[in-house]
Amino acid sequence: VRARLNFDAREETELGTLRAFARLQATNTSGANNGVAMDQAYIQLGGLLMGYRDTMWSSNIGGIEDGLLTDTDLVVGDFNTNQVSYTFALGGFSASIGLEDDGTGDVVPDVHGKLVYSGAFGGAYLSAVYDETFNREDLRTAFGNNFNFVTLSGNFPTLLEDGNNDAFALKGGVLLKDLVAAGSQLKIEGHYAFDPTVYSSISGLATVNTFAANNPNILNPTPGSLPIFLEWAAGAGYAQAFGKLGLAVSGQYGETFDTRFFALSPIGTVVPVDLSGEYYSFVGNVGYQITNNFATLAEVSYRNVDFGGPIGDTDQVNGFLRFQRNF
Repeated sequence: VRARLNFDAREETELGTLRAFARLQATNTSGANNGVAMDQAYIQLGGLLMGYRDTMWSSNIGGIEDGLLTDTDLVVGDFNTNQVSYTFALGGFSASIGLEDDGTGDVVPDVHGKLVYSGAFGGAYLSAVYDETFNREDLRTAFGNNFNFVTLSGNFPTLLEDGNNDAFALKGGVLLKDLVAAGSQLKIEGHYAFDPTVYSSISGLATVNTFAANNPNILNPTPGSLPIFLEWAAGAGYAQAFGKLGLAVSGQYGETFDTRFFALSPIGTVVPVDLSGEYYSFVGNVGYQITNNFATLAEVSYRNVDFGGPIGDTDQVNGFLRFQRNF
């Protein structure tokens, strides 16, 4: 059960709209009281934004992942972060530049830039991020001690071959409304990361499923999950509204960065294995607006990462049935 309160205060000034927004939410899972958390909190004055909210990497043109039709989007690297940004908007066009703290302990903030165009047809966007001080220590900060097995000990090489300590990634997408039929939305988006970065990581499998810990073929002295970074990914989703009923399907495919594992050979010796994994996911949704401000949504999703060879694959099936009251 989740309860969420939004506080939104706005007033007009000579410099534009002055806004303060805060979102508090409390979640109770399986009888365990998880307490109250600040989900978002930020200040806006015109195009200037300062505070804590979803990263510019995942806040784009909206569409299929918003509202009734679906809950799970196609975004890779979706998280909230402290940030400062400025957006210039003119008609349906906007350009944004911002600094973000990705939570990895970097001294220098990440630099984001984004171009967005929105119109009656839908919209399109192009986003870029540069992480100047990305390194393995940052990963340990972001993913916890479970990433310690990236460097085994002594002169052992690392499991993750990232090339250098800089990370740069690009992402783009297109949203088309009413293209196939009235009430339809078609969204296509993808990203390419030149080096591993938290903005190219996938959640759930990396943080919930203990892939490395449960794999007997991986020599992992520190049991824990394996952070999975996608070098590139592309996906599409389609949503269709039929009055109060909404249906949506989406899928995504991508490849991980080349990853070096240390595996046990059939004779018990330790051998390095360099592999690139394949990632794909599918999501299906059915939503229904029961009455004003009261809706239900059902979702089933499937995700899989397959490295092949002795490492094999890991997959995950999720689903939920949600009832939501807005006021």
